[in-house]
Amino acid sequence: MLKKLLLAGALAATALTPATAQEKTEFKVGWSIYVGWMPWGYLEDSGIMDKWADKYGIDIEIVQFNDYIESINQYTAGAFDAVSATNMDALSIPAGGGVDTTALIVGDYSNGNDAIITKGGGDLAALKGAPVHLVELSVSHYLMARALDSVGLAEKDLGGVINTSDADMIAAYATDDVSTVVTWNPLVAEILDGPDATKIYDSSDIPGEIIDIMWANTEVLDANPDFGKAMAGAWYEVMGLMAAGDEDVLTAMGEASGTDLDGYKAQLAATEMFYTPEEAVAFTAAPGLKVTMTNVAAFLFDKGILGEGAPSPDFVGVEYPDGSVSGDAANVKLRYTTDYMQMAADGAL
Repeated sequence: MLKKLLLAGALAATALTPATAQEKTEFKVGWSIYVGWMPWGYLEDSGIMDKWADKYGIDIEIVQFNDYIESINQYTAGAFDAVSATNMDALSIPAGGGVDTTALIVGDYSNGNDAIITKGGGDLAALKGAPVHLVELSVSHYLMARALDSVGLAEKDLGGVINTSDADMIAAYATDDVSTVVTWNPLVAEILDGPDATKIYDSSDIPGEIIDIMWANTEVLDANPDFGKAMAGAWYEVMGLMAAGDEDVLTAMGEASGTDLDGYKAQLAATEMFYTPEEAVAFTAAPGLKVTMTNVAAFLFDKGILGEGAPSPDFVGVEYPDGSVSGDAANVKLRYTTDYMQMAADGAL
């Protein structure tokens, strides 16, 4: 069912997204609860986003979604100009569906925030024959595949993969029928706080592969560079506050995500945040990103969600800051650029 929804959302983009984006003054940005994306909610609530939008004479509305996949589907359908999503989900849903999408701000990579949790201890090998609950075809699915591969197992060796919404994950884990889940923070922290919960694998075992990014529609961004400038300016203002350890800011983000200051700091400890634009630029320009995206494309193709009728893992072209492309250079739909992050680094916003 989720696969059908993802593909339907992607295909809807053809009908709902304008062929050529025009200059405009009003923009909508979607985000969902996650440690590395909490700054977007704070930007909206604190007025920092309005301040930067006013500087460029535009209006930017930041909208929180309770359902992560729905936020990406709404973006793909053209209802939003930008959305927070991982590298994998941006490739599979909007890019795979034909929506040209650009990495506006590379914010962090998961370094322990995504995890496999099981009841009663055990290890990865013990998952053989056991059912696993996760958001199917998400980064949780990718993490599980990488984990199983590390011990010589494959998905077919499990007792099944049960698609479970992130909104339902905590309640599902509390039932007797669920023994293993794969999910992300803050859900990971809440589940691990309960009895009989053991983390057996997490994203720190594959550092730099699950990347959290604010993506923008390429045509919208190209036609409205002030949108990108305002977004980057507001983001790095908040990054400065976080890097300085402003406890009022961190507490606000923690409480908005359902935890407190200590809980949020614990989640940040499992996140490789790029607090400065220089750090983000260096990561995005590094050659390892191309290796990661090639592996992600192979996973998506294997699951049949790289795009309708994709003939190979190279179906979607991915462009990098140096101009090189992995995948089909004639079908580039996902782009990594350092343009706006570099402007922030140069003090040019």
